Amino acid sequence: MNRLANASSPYLRAHADNPVAWFPWGPEAFALAAERDVPVMVSIGYSTCHWCHVMARESFEDAETAALLNDGFVSIKVDREEHPDVDAAYLDAASAFTPHLGWPLTVFASPEGRVFYAGTYFPPVPRPPQPSFRQVLAAVREAWTERRSDVDATGSSLRDALAAAATAPADAPPTLEQLAAAARTVAAREDREYAGFAAGPAFETPKFPNTPVLRFLQHPALASEVPDAAAVASRALAAMARSDLHDTVEGGFFRYATRRDWSVPHYERMLTDNAGLIEVALAADDETTAIDAARFLVDVLQLPSGGIAAAQDSESIIDGKRSEGGYYRVADRSALQPPALDAKVVTGWNGHAIAALAAAGTRTDPRFLEAARWAADAVLESNVADDGTLRRASLDEIRSAAPATLEDYGGLARGLLALARATGEVAYASRARALIDVCLGDDGIHPPGGGDPVLLAQGMQPHGVPSDGASPSGPSVFAAAALDLWRLGAGEQYRAAAETLVRAAADGALATPLAHGAILEVAVGLASAPRQVVVVGETDAEIADAARRVAADVVAVVSPEQAAAFAEAGFALFEGKTALGGEATAYDCRAFTCALPTTDPAQLV
Repeated sequence: MNRLANASSPYLRAHADNPVAWFPWGPEAFALAAERDVPVMVSIGYSTCHWCHVMARESFEDAETAALLNDGFVSIKVDREEHPDVDAAYLDAASAFTPHLGWPLTVFASPEGRVFYAGTYFPPVPRPPQPSFRQVLAAVREAWTERRSDVDATGSSLRDALAAAATAPADAPPTLEQLAAAARTVAAREDREYAGFAAGPAFETPKFPNTPVLRFLQHPALASEVPDAAAVASRALAAMARSDLHDTVEGGFFRYATRRDWSVPHYERMLTDNAGLIEVALAADDETTAIDAARFLVDVLQLPSGGIAAAQDSESIIDGKRSEGGYYRVADRSALQPPALDAKVVTGWNGHAIAALAAAGTRTDPRFLEAARWAADAVLESNVADDGTLRRASLDEIRSAAPATLEDYGGLARGLLALARATGEVAYASRARALIDVCLGDDGIHPPGGGDPVLLAQGMQPHGVPSDGASPSGPSVFAAAALDLWRLGAGEQYRAAAETLVRAAADGALATPLAHGAILEVAVGLASAPRQVVVVGETDAEIADAARRVAADVVAVVSPEQAAAFAEAGFALFEGKTALGGEATAYDCRAFTCALPTTDPAQLV
């Protein structure tokens, strides 16, 4: 029975014809494992993952290996981008067995969900010290049948250890002094020769854009305490822009570089990286680079529906053979079939793109703003369930069964708020507020339903606060959206929500700031007085253009009628703001206290 052919994930569809009897994520697989009294093998990856492709060709497409899996296990295939909470929970568990976490992630668990062994890529033949995948299967099967008590003890002790590792929230969010110290720690890790950050003193590991950290360093409130912070981010951006990580033909940036000098890229191109780099570039006043990343999102990733695809693969077919990166290394691509898109429209990730494109559209080319509006409308059409709640993703405009996460509610809300500020349309802001409100309850901050139902039933929810990787974690982006609502005057409850999430992450974020850039950026926003600039009047006036280039937490350009609509909808920042004498008028506010209104662009500095 082919259970993956109609999946809402390109990654699962790519495995539909494997001889492995795959199940999608859900309770059915675990129930069958209990009925057969066999362990579960959970294989987690994503469609543009190179080593996922390799393991699929070597093992999951191999009939003999598939027979071992089908005889002794129930096998589940998970798209980590569709089920991020599942991925996070199993990464937590896998960390007990291997320090080298990544994808494909291979996890073995009991039918009750207790993890007792895990690893990543396993080769088809032994490569000491790495065993072959068949050897792993044989060892797991032997342990399950001959030493069940040891397996059960491992699973139970691991679950107890993970639960105990969860830390209590800090008593207060970090002070600006603590955050400045964290910024100095990050700046000290700069590669002074090639820019970017060193993962260790030997500069041996791949280099990633790490956009959440760059945005943290660019926060204006850090400028006086850490004068070089923003320059560190600008140097990293400039180095990437002139390196092989940057695709100058179609625009955009690749996932990471395998060399210290940003050369030898891993050639997949992600929505998340490029959306983040648009915002980094705009903050660095590098509109050329912002435009280049934006045109990749619009010209390559934006789908006919308006939604924006998750990524573009690193592999393509050249001369009948699969090639990793070959498409990007030829002088003329016009005759080549481009690498496939992962056409999932991920709700939260589209929120990142909407925010970035809205900002780019107001500063550079208006077509980016229209693309942001188109993407927002597509997500609100395709990724909202019949009961009004969000779904994590859709494919071919068919909604995934995967429930949305905090990343989706917060990411889409943040994108809609950026679109509201850029277009002056309060409906986007009101919809964003509703997305945040539905996650705020007396029992904490969580998406409707509390999260993935299978993880909840098994007690396998991720423990602790997730780090910020290529894009902000769910708590981080939700906190950012809540803080944006507070800055717009929507109410103190939104600042309180942001503070709750920041306190939960504070100790870990201050200890390892390179892994928590997004939540640290929100923390700076809480620790400093917001700057809010509102222009009321003609949107193409000179003062409106000047406002869009101000380094402020909120920049909104609205007509007098739109200002009144925002105020009526409960966004107090817009109350009493009008176009004086019919001229476009700017209100420059610090902590909701505004200077005298002005019609002079020179006053906005």
